[in-house]
Amino acid sequence: VRGHCPLKQVLHQEEDSTLVFEARFESGNLERVVKINEFEYQLTLRSDLYTSRYTDWYYFQVSNTRAGVHYRFTIVNFTKCNSLYQHGLRPLLYSETDAKKHHVGWRRTGDEIKYYRNNAGEGRCRYFSLTWTFQFPHDRDTCYFAHCYPYTYSNLQEYLVGISKDPVKSTFCKIDALCHSLAGNVVPILTITNPLRSRRGAERKAVILTARVHPGETNSSWIMKGFLDYILGNSQKARLLRDRFVFKVVPMLNPDGVIVGNHRCSLTGQDLNRKYTSNMKRLYPSIWYTRNMIKRVMEEHGVFLYCDIHGHNEKQNVFLYGCERKQQAKSPYVHPHIFPLLYLSKSCPDKVS
Repeated sequence: VRGHCPLKQVLHQEEDSTLVFEARFESGNLERVVKINEFEYQLTLRSDLYTSRYTDWYYFQVSNTRAGVHYRFTIVNFTKCNSLYQHGLRPLLYSETDAKKHHVGWRRTGDEIKYYRNNAGEGRCRYFSLTWTFQFPHDRDTCYFAHCYPYTYSNLQEYLVGISKDPVKSTFCKIDALCHSLAGNVVPILTITNPLRSRRGAERKAVILTARVHPGETNSSWIMKGFLDYILGNSQKARLLRDRFVFKVVPMLNPDGVIVGNHRCSLTGQDLNRKYTSNMKRLYPSIWYTRNMIKRVMEEHGVFLYCDIHGHNEKQNVFLYGCERKQQAKSPYVHPHIFPLLYLSKSCPDKVS
């Protein structure tokens, strides 16, 4: 993306202990690495394409590892002044050897974790560093580090193929292309509801869910996967919900940003979550088509609930932002506080704020 670089770092001697870094894969993000000393490395993240901002998401590969050695990594160009790393969050590590031999996947790692303002930048543009120490679990292993559990566009495609091939789920889950992204990637939309048994079923209201408008908020995709696993399941409650409602689901609003490893923006260098009032269909197709889908569903069914799933860099637990207008009726059944209070906070007080 930013000029030519060698396909692979060359180790000049067999005993060379220099780590080999790579991030040119789906959702990867790492721009530069400087070796400070034998076991310490300074890392710089790539900003979102066509911007100079939004350096929060990282996902990269490390090979030529040594076990039993204390390494230190320091990422030097975060742009947020506050972070959950100040409150106990730890980087994620994945070992190919552990995955193959012990079926161990992603896990939190790191000691001596500090997130602090550094001396780089000037004026309003200030940078912050994240530093941590750790040990690789195996010699000559290939490992990955990430800010949050990765969920790629390919992961979504594999999941949707599984649904389409399922002889039961495919009877009440229809998968279509909502539109194509700026780079030509399909933005899928799922329609989930049980087949009508009588004319009364035509009165079903709609529940609309969207996710991953911000690529670096991968937890929103995992929440969406959990919801789809549930609503496509065979439990009595899931069947009842499919009888009562029509679910419209757009699981990945910004596939281009996800693929290239952006944190917040699309390939236009813009935050799509700020473009819902824009009529620029060509530049923001997923937002334009989602908005028009919602308008059409409002006319055909009425919308009982709309939820857009995100992640957050500072807040803990599960929480909701709501839209409340002064002219809105104050009847309890339409009040936006009721759903998060009764259905989430009261049900799971240990997980929902």
